[in-house]
Amino acid sequence: MKDYFLLQGKMVCRKLSDFGLNPLIGALIAPAGFVLLSEYAFHKTTFAGFLILLASQGAAVSLSEKRRTDFLKMLYGDHRAKRLRVAENLITCLPFVLVLIGHKAYLEAALSALLGVPAALGSFRAGVPFTLPTPFYKRPFEFIVGFRNTFYIFPVAYLLTIIAVSVDNFNLGIFSLVLVFLTVFSYYQKPEQAYYVWMHSAKPGPFLFGKMKTALLFTAFPALPVCLILAVVYPENMVLTLIAALIGFAFLMLIILAKYAAYPAEMNLPEGIMIALCLIFPPLLLGLIPFFYRKAVNKLTFLLK
Repeated sequence: MKDYFLLQGKMVCRKLSDFGLNPLIGALIAPAGFVLLSEYAFHKTTFAGFLILLASQGAAVSLSEKRRTDFLKMLYGDHRAKRLRVAENLITCLPFVLVLIGHKAYLEAALSALLGVPAALGSFRAGVPFTLPTPFYKRPFEFIVGFRNTFYIFPVAYLLTIIAVSVDNFNLGIFSLVLVFLTVFSYYQKPEQAYYVWMHSAKPGPFLFGKMKTALLFTAFPALPVCLILAVVYPENMVLTLIAALIGFAFLMLIILAKYAAYPAEMNLPEGIMIALCLIFPPLLLGLIPFFYRKAVNKLTFLLK
């Protein structure tokens, strides 16, 4: 069991190094970032304990994918693999439990630890056993693949919006809108194979504008219900809702351009730092969007002429 966790630690360190970040620095930044985000959640909404509990179980369940579980059973045997999975889930839930205890959310902390055990004993098959229809046509593969892998997040976002209205918490409504955008952002994390770029009969500029136009249009579909509900229920905060949506769309363009600015490699530490700076000071988007656009055009010139 010790060897397994040492191997997992080495894999995390390797991923951080590939990202361009010193593992030691990453080990310092990750806990600090987690605590700051948790503090922000507790400061902004009364449902922070529930949200952190939900996040802890999402992290625990994600480790129970059937192929992964079957592989561990093949290596360690059924009994030892179950012990390993229970330990793995408890370690995964520990940071969430500590934060919840620190904020005196004892019930949520207990549930986070206890629910992690049955989650470790079961397994699930990733995806759905049928072809899920989507409102997106075939050309933007990011949305076809992304939506089918994350479709369950959108009902959660809409449920949070309804809860926000029922308890009169506008900030929770904005969080649900942010959740929609974060889900869409995940569709553009990894670069596609060069063939899927080369097949477009367009120069780099029109190619990038086409990508952004499609992304903005298709992101509007899941984001619109949240925006409309918030605008109708909180007309006095309509400007804030509009600003939040516009910033989300601007970040979407930034992430698409940053993806192709690093192409064919994945986004690395420099792009990550710049995106993080925009989170702290959104007006930087006005400068970084054209910066990444020029860089992306240069990167794609060898494929699109």
